[in-house]
Amino acid sequence: MRVFADLCPAPPHWDLRWDDIREAFGWVREMAGVPQDAVFHGEGDVEVHTRMACEALAALPQWRARPADERVRLFATVLMHDIAKPHCTRVEDDGRITARGHSRRGDLMVRRILWEMGAPVAWREHVAALIRHHQVPFWALERPDLQKIAFRVSLLARNDDLVLLASADILGRICPDTDELLDNVSLYGEYCAEQRCLDVPRAFPSDHARFWYFRKDDRDPDYAAYDDTRCTVTVVSGLPGVGKDHWIAANRPDLPVVSLDRLRAEMGVSPAGDQHAVAAAAHDLAREHLRAGRSFVWNATNVSRTQREQCTGLIAGYRGRVELVALEAPPAVLRDRNRGRAAPVPDAVIDRLVRRWETPDPTEGHRVDWVSTA
Repeated sequence: MRVFADLCPAPPHWDLRWDDIREAFGWVREMAGVPQDAVFHGEGDVEVHTRMACEALAALPQWRARPADERVRLFATVLMHDIAKPHCTRVEDDGRITARGHSRRGDLMVRRILWEMGAPVAWREHVAALIRHHQVPFWALERPDLQKIAFRVSLLARNDDLVLLASADILGRICPDTDELLDNVSLYGEYCAEQRCLDVPRAFPSDHARFWYFRKDDRDPDYAAYDDTRCTVTVVSGLPGVGKDHWIAANRPDLPVVSLDRLRAEMGVSPAGDQHAVAAAAHDLAREHLRAGRSFVWNATNVSRTQREQCTGLIAGYRGRVELVALEAPPAVLRDRNRGRAAPVPDAVIDRLVRRWETPDPTEGHRVDWVSTA
């Protein structure tokens, strides 16, 4: 990403040009004046913390030793790690300042912003995954789901990147627990090394083994699960106007299609209306195919993980193989295509979908493909 590369501290002086960064990004300026819990952030508001975290990153020898492209990606991550705090910060009744949910909301915000900036999908999802989990190393040893989180981060990003992000986050604040938190981060790195997922994706015996590891609790990640799938379901995910129908016609021409757009038209339901009846009808059709052991395509926006789980969970229950196809196009292309449709989706609906858009990842299916339709 050129804009981040231009602003990233670089040798020989590793200077952080904060005035230029503030000028370049409105979301940095929004951090100014946003308060934080004084116990964990004695340095002041969110902008001050973000600047200090970037300075701390630039001073880390481990970061300086990385290749230039990796330095830029990590710099962008640290710069954006608290991007959602202006939208999540509140003063509780007892006077405490909290920012609950800012990691998850930051994931969603970063995805939208980097998509609008034209970032490559893998680069964008790497950054978003780190931001989603940036607080995990602080309290890692207290989490019962730590292994699954560490494995997921390794499949989307890198855990050694998460360690550097968390270290910069801690060093970029005034906090009495700094040493304890840094020790926790170091322990998280050691744990990931033991689990064979510190700087590489965690390996599984097969895609079927990986799929069921993330679906079942207490499952041995090295267990070579027997593949008993009876059919393959292609679950398409993409915003309105991305070209799902065209992709299906070109790539799955001989398979039956469960299409929510088609059902909406048949049932006379607006894209902006209540979708429960449409979703129920789609599930009924899907069950017919699954009971028959028949492969098919599930065509819907499926922009959130929760939406996709309603599909993938049903497929898994009928011993189906899940192949997720995430279609993408640049914002301008997508909106132009949507306006050219016979029944365009209202812009307000697209905006709402973008705000909760989560790109499918390898923990959700036997296979996940990210496909550009631009």
